[in-house]
Amino acid sequence: MTRSIYITSIEGHAGKSTVALGVLDTLSHETGRVGVFRPVARSSDERDYVLEMLLAHDGVDLDYDECVGVSYDDVHADPEAALSQIVSRFKAVERQCDAVVILGSDYTDVGSPTELGFNARIAANLGAPVLLVLGGQQADAAGSRSPDDLRQVFTLARQELDSAHAHMLGIVINRADPHRMGAIIEAVEAESAHLPVWAIPEDRFLIAPSIASLMEAVGGTLIKGDPALLGRESLGVVVAAMSMENVLTRLIEGAVVVVPGDRADVLLAVLMANAAETFPSVAAIILNGGFELLPQIALLIDGLDNTLPIIRNSLGTYDTALRITQTRGRLAPESSRKYDTALALFEQYVDADVLLRLLDVSRTDVVTPLMFEYDLLDRARSAPQHIVLPEGSDDRILKAASTLLRRSVAHLTILGDESEIRTRAIDLGLDIADAAILSPFDAELRERFAVEYARLRAHKGLSLEEARDTVTDVSYFGTMMVHLGLADGMVSGAAHTTAHTIRPGFEIIKTDPGVSVVSSVFLMCLQDRVLVYGDCAVNPDPNADQLADIAISSVTTAIQFQIEPRIAMLSYSTGASGAGADVEKVRTATELVRSRRPDLLVEGPIQYDAAVDAAVGRSKMPGSEVAGRATVFIFPDLNTGNNTYKAVQRSAGAVAIGPVLQGLRKPINDLSRGALVQDIVNTVAITAIQAQAMHGDVR
Repeated sequence: MTRSIYITSIEGHAGKSTVALGVLDTLSHETGRVGVFRPVARSSDERDYVLEMLLAHDGVDLDYDECVGVSYDDVHADPEAALSQIVSRFKAVERQCDAVVILGSDYTDVGSPTELGFNARIAANLGAPVLLVLGGQQADAAGSRSPDDLRQVFTLARQELDSAHAHMLGIVINRADPHRMGAIIEAVEAESAHLPVWAIPEDRFLIAPSIASLMEAVGGTLIKGDPALLGRESLGVVVAAMSMENVLTRLIEGAVVVVPGDRADVLLAVLMANAAETFPSVAAIILNGGFELLPQIALLIDGLDNTLPIIRNSLGTYDTALRITQTRGRLAPESSRKYDTALALFEQYVDADVLLRLLDVSRTDVVTPLMFEYDLLDRARSAPQHIVLPEGSDDRILKAASTLLRRSVAHLTILGDESEIRTRAIDLGLDIADAAILSPFDAELRERFAVEYARLRAHKGLSLEEARDTVTDVSYFGTMMVHLGLADGMVSGAAHTTAHTIRPGFEIIKTDPGVSVVSSVFLMCLQDRVLVYGDCAVNPDPNADQLADIAISSVTTAIQFQIEPRIAMLSYSTGASGAGADVEKVRTATELVRSRRPDLLVEGPIQYDAAVDAAVGRSKMPGSEVAGRATVFIFPDLNTGNNTYKAVQRSAGAVAIGPVLQGLRKPINDLSRGALVQDIVNTVAITAIQAQAMHGDVR
């Protein structure tokens, strides 16, 4: 049975899209196929950006056109026919999904409460319970609503829903006054007839427009600066139509500064102030009036190594400022900070367990990549660990750090120059204020690390002076932090080779007692399950003893990530059907695993098809508890393992998370140099979970 939920409000600008994203994200972690439906959208020649944002969420696999019911024009022309078409198109989406998030209309041209009444009729006809969103801010931007205001708004909305026989599931007061949250919930609960009431506080960042959207609004063109910084949000506007010294006193953090195009003195003053640590960091400069920069001014700006976006338009000061102030921020996947903020607020203030229980949604046995990734984050934040990220000069690391901190996944230390890192994060519109930033040249730690490293490598003849030079390398510095307990784990490799990342771990952290070799696995997220592949990244040609160790270490990793271990020791033959040195190595390794860990289910040598396909497994190894059901695949050498994981990743569309290093006494993990931001987030979560296990703090 498909579970659906209808999200609507009594007015526009209540923040339904934030709530819809949170509900969609919650459902996608519990069930395999989640859909989105927009009963009434804008006209067919204008794409609905909210629907596009929801469809872009991982786990939603539907086309835009099939997720739209009708347009506003259709509703105006014939409401009854429009309602019939909405029901028909919704049923087509419903048949493809386990759950559907339905987002009500946007109050663009009908108005409340009439429009709420039509939304209520839709919800009743679709059989979808309503999650009512109330706006905590006045519609005319006059300020926050009081608890009594919101009680009255709810009463009016409830009357409309009841008259249409729509079933209400709960109430979310979005953009609520953060200082009166308790009183607001209490006031609405008094009228809600025991329905759950949640409140999400106002966050001005969520409604802040991006520089790119402001540039579009004023018809501007980027003439100087880094295009990557157009994604930063503007938190205010400063009209700099005054003398230079007066402009400087009015600059505010995150503002877009409107400068007359013929005032080169003001332009240069703002650029210099933005570069100085003693002034706020502005988001962009808009030069109005259509004036061209003088060649000598353009040359001077180029010499400043400026990254701040400078936009030119042809409007006057008044029209430019008016268009800026009328532009609202949009929740979109490309704004990672805004996206993370919306999800974090929903996670913090809406009880997902209660919501799922009301919808009667239970966890499926299928484990999709999205569900597995969410579980990683959820387990990591259950007992946050301290992770060091050595590559603070990489934008991907900063973006991942912003997500990790906003979602409370881990405590972070980033290595590098603090001023440069924080400035770059601000330029990118990222919030890493809660991260510690540490220089690898910190005098006190450098000396402490050098003494310890020299002690550890004394048998190699390493001098203290050589150690002082070595420990300033970010990989060594981060590893020493983990070794001495200043961090619980390290993630690196986005800008360094695997060898550069893990060599310090071999020298300093060293292997667990009883483990002869450090190895790696990839967590292979298929469409319906997660498998463990090892070793695909570290050991070129392990011998039988090492292969057995890799298998046992891989079991430990599988259990850490809640994968029931059934080990397939892979070869080009199954059972006793083949011979040769390579087969014998696997056969010997299998016997070693059985002798060392008789509690484990292991089969080998076994071919991949016999390990993964139930029919082939029954044919080649009848009666085996592993054949056809394997979850841990141990490859005989790096050549086979690396090629296989990449083939499965590319051909089967699997998500490969890793490599996850195993066998070290403390967690150090490597990133691919092509790692995406989400890869970094996942790897930090994995490292945190490994650290939890080592501390005995497993959830």
